[in-house]
Amino acid sequence: MGKHGKHLVWDWNGTLLDDTGAVIGATNAAFAELGLEPITLERYRELYTVPVPKFYERLMGRLPTDDEWLVMDGAFHRHYWQRAEGCGLTAGAAELLAARQASGFTQSLLSLAPHEELIPLVRRHGIAERFLRVDGRVDRSTEGKSGHMVRHLAALEVPAERVVVIGDAADDGVAALHVGARAVLYTGGSHSRASLERVGVPVVDSLAEAVAVAEELV
Repeated sequence: MGKHGKHLVWDWNGTLLDDTGAVIGATNAAFAELGLEPITLERYRELYTVPVPKFYERLMGRLPTDDEWLVMDGAFHRHYWQRAEGCGLTAGAAELLAARQASGFTQSLLSLAPHEELIPLVRRHGIAERFLRVDGRVDRSTEGKSGHMVRHLAALEVPAERVVVIGDAADDGVAALHVGARAVLYTGGSHSRASLERVGVPVVDSLAEAVAVAEELV
């Protein structure tokens, strides 16, 4: 399990991958198809939540039907993947991952991005070897990350009390608490600072700060 058993579980979208601009662009392109008004980054960060249909409920005033959700989800992902290829890693992410691996600590990646899309993208960014394990979503579930976190840690055989999750969404913190792990949440992605702080875990403005805080938590 690496030095002192400390293990980081990283989120991908909005955390290691600097894709917030692509997400907003894809969201608004999908909204245009669906007849919804465009959304600003600030409003997106205030309203975004997991499960994602709840995000649309906040926008529309009601939950989308199953058929509506399939159209919405399909439209978003069609526009998002057109933009994702042009996204880079968050500033300093590659260096942080390399330094932590070189120091003997372990880390893994857990994302709600589709697994078959996630793996080649992580490889193209040259960081796949930094992780003991990379897991994406393997079904069409709209649920959050908590159940995935249980399976991820079980596969790694890492005890939750030695784990810190680093992500940009409230759901990352919820998933960590669900399994008895710690979390540090980063403000550069999908949520406002205020919405992240409601989770009750440390909130930081850079990935370097996230790693520094994580090291103090376990």
